[in-house]
Amino acid sequence: MKLKITEAASNKLSEQIAGKQGYVKLKYDIDGCGCAVNGVAALWFEREKEAEEHSIETGNISIYIEKAKEVFFAEEMTLDFHKTNGCFQLKSPNEYLNPRMSFYDKTNVYKK
Repeated sequence: MKLKITEAASNKLSEQIAGKQGYVKLKYDIDGCGCAVNGVAALWFEREKEAEEHSIETGNISIYIEKAKEVFFAEEMTLDFHKTNGCFQLKSPNEYLNPRMSFYDKTNVYKK
């Protein structure tokens, strides 16, 4: 799996995580979606990396993904940031996987 990060997305991600310790993750979020195959792509920033997560080839910023969730994504994708809408966009050569993708900083969330 390859993920190209545009300059706009790289700048925004760097801004979001500046001075913080943690990992940027590409998640297939199923909370509130009904079932495991009805999810939405999102970016999460968490303090710890889980054992089943591995780094995606991006060329610059390390982004992690759960091995089991890779099936929901395209083999080649681009992460962009749309300044006018203030959101990230995840797209493949064939489609938008999420044209209004959110970034969630979960480093301040209490984890049991």
